[in-house]
Amino acid sequence: MPNINRRALLGGAAATTVLAATAVAAQSDMIKPAGSVKGKAILITGCSSGFGRLMAEDYARKGAKVFATMRNLPRPAASELSVLASDEGLDITVLEIDVTDDAQVAAGVAEAERLAGGALDVLINNAGISTAGPIEIQDMAATRLLFDTNVFGPQRMARAALPAMRAAKSGQIFNVSSQLGRVMLPGFGQYSPTKFALEAMSEQMAYELVPHNIEVTIIQPGGYPTEIWANSNALTQGLLDRAEDKHLNGYEAMVARLRSASNNGGSTDPMDVPNAIAEIIAMPAGTRPLRRPVHPGSKPQVAINEVSAKAQIGWLGESPYGPMIKAVHNV
Repeated sequence: MPNINRRALLGGAAATTVLAATAVAAQSDMIKPAGSVKGKAILITGCSSGFGRLMAEDYARKGAKVFATMRNLPRPAASELSVLASDEGLDITVLEIDVTDDAQVAAGVAEAERLAGGALDVLINNAGISTAGPIEIQDMAATRLLFDTNVFGPQRMARAALPAMRAAKSGQIFNVSSQLGRVMLPGFGQYSPTKFALEAMSEQMAYELVPHNIEVTIIQPGGYPTEIWANSNALTQGLLDRAEDKHLNGYEAMVARLRSASNNGGSTDPMDVPNAIAEIIAMPAGTRPLRRPVHPGSKPQVAINEVSAKAQIGWLGESPYGPMIKAVHNV
């Protein structure tokens, strides 16, 4: 049976009729993942360390045109990446983007599009931060910073990149969420709230972008040994130091654990995340998943992902929104 790209079909006037006629095409009828990231123009946020740095190097070595963005240039991480690109002949351009800065986001994306000669093929919203502690002690400065980085940052980036993607009628957006975007741990501050918000925003965007043949995938990593843990510990200690006793006194045991925290993400391989994203980039358009849990251990969010998809399809699958909902969930 030939592959049916339902997202492409949805862009046409006869979308609903054609979708109904081809709805019997199951996932197993689709072309298996093929191809690579070679030749793709890929912009990645948060490339100073962790997943972002790994993605920038790996995708460039595989032939992608990479725009590796980070804040606070000049900085050693940017110089190291530029030297690496020069030494290995990699197509990596380091750009300054602080995802909380409207002007930097607009300028950085525009420069990447200029150098790419048009729309980005892939936007990877990887930049993120975490501050631990009970919700009560999360002051408004900490709360604003987390939401500005983890939620508004991806929104700024998408708004900057989408006009050119829509004009090109193609593109992919990856938003790096977390297992904690579906489940939560007590004492993890506003991290889960921001990731829950990112999950909802990403899924809604995925539906809305179906007619434009632009796909959105939410990546849900578990714990990995990246710099986010050290950065989180530093932000958390600063928060605890300025918190008022009237808030701290209600959580003495939890605060004591946080003051001695030394989390490092365990011994898992952070390359799992770049590998998962590369695999999805290489899949045929119209077959990519909305969500991809990534971790060799427990994935408690899987059951929630499944029931959420069923609820969306059951609620809206036969409504006027049905073609969008079914396209995103590949049913």
